[in-house]
Amino acid sequence: MASLQTILLLVTSNIFMTFAWYGHLRLQASGVSTNWPLIAVIAFSWGIAFIEYCFAVPANRIGFEGNGGPFSLVQLKVIQEVISLTVFTIIIGFLFQGHSLQWNHLAAFVCLVLAVYFVFK
Repeated sequence: MASLQTILLLVTSNIFMTFAWYGHLRLQASGVSTNWPLIAVIAFSWGIAFIEYCFAVPANRIGFEGNGGPFSLVQLKVIQEVISLTVFTIIIGFLFQGHSLQWNHLAAFVCLVLAVYFVFK
């Protein structure tokens, strides 16, 4: 159960993280934040990132083997990176439709899957 909780919390966290890091670019492209000063863009992103941390921190506490969870720190980090790139790819596919995936992106994703395999061996 801790594995599933950890993964679901990390997925949710990474949805917010992707919007915090890249959502402001979409707002700018749509004209919403074109005239915002950089400090306003940073504050906007920090507000979203705060929500991201509200999911990421519990995910890591629940998932970490030192707290009774099923994952080592290395396993947690690799899981988080794969989730992060997967969520990023899906969200960017919707928000930035002019940016398509290339064969090398797929190859890199395969390497990440292999990283997960090897970290759990």
